[in-house]
Amino acid sequence: MERIEIALPGARLHALQHGPQAGSPVLCIPGLSANAHSFDALAVKLAASGRRVVAVDLRGRGRSPAGGVGSHGWRRHAEDLLAAADALGFRAFDLVGHSMGAFVAMQAAALGQDRVRRLVLIDGAGRPEAAVVAPILAGLERLETIHPSADEYAAMIRLQGAAVPWAELWERHYREELERVPGGVRPRTSKAAVLEDVRYGATHDPRAFWPALRMPTLLLRATWPLLPGTGFVVGAALRDEFAAEVPSARVVEVPANHYGVMAEPSGLAAIEQFLA
Repeated sequence: MERIEIALPGARLHALQHGPQAGSPVLCIPGLSANAHSFDALAVKLAASGRRVVAVDLRGRGRSPAGGVGSHGWRRHAEDLLAAADALGFRAFDLVGHSMGAFVAMQAAALGQDRVRRLVLIDGAGRPEAAVVAPILAGLERLETIHPSADEYAAMIRLQGAAVPWAELWERHYREELERVPGGVRPRTSKAAVLEDVRYGATHDPRAFWPALRMPTLLLRATWPLLPGTGFVVGAALRDEFAAEVPSARVVEVPANHYGVMAEPSGLAAIEQFLA
């Protein structure tokens, strides 16, 4: 794995790069408040098969600086991604997005249809079920809050129970987002940037991108609720609607929740096979 910095007009994106420089490129987009380490399990698998995998931190996430007010939202992130592909020399590439990153991926595919060869949407296709909105928003309370230590921060996230498998993927992800500050540690991710994307999502429907998805598309759907007693980010009705309205798509169901889907072996194998 290599850390890289991608200079864009008026912005800078931090990214993690895996695999050989000459490998066929795959760009990966994390979710609402996630960072590039959420793709570590997938990136290792794809890199082992010779792919060049670049997972980005969106503006205001992880180690990428936030922009000013009005510089976030799915379209701006998608424009950043296409500019990052230019900077990396990727004329055409495969694109993978998780959660809100799937919405950004669909927006990028709509803007650059001649550039996105294959599209993978990981547990994101349209608006999530109402029952998961409150837990998702509650997870943002960790941002811009000082925690006594990295160990206590990691223990708090683990006890919430959604981020699984913990040791295999998510502990590294959440520890990575921390920076030392007086009094302890604090996530680097900008709460203001994330909340701007939340507001953007409240007034935009990802279904608007579906007609543009003419490239081969894979939707990975988590079949376990986000947390016990809640709901799904991609419910069964949304799954069926997507499959009916996007002829280029196939759907694979994965026995995991919205976080576990990022490391579940059968899901990773499905993505590897789809991108082969």
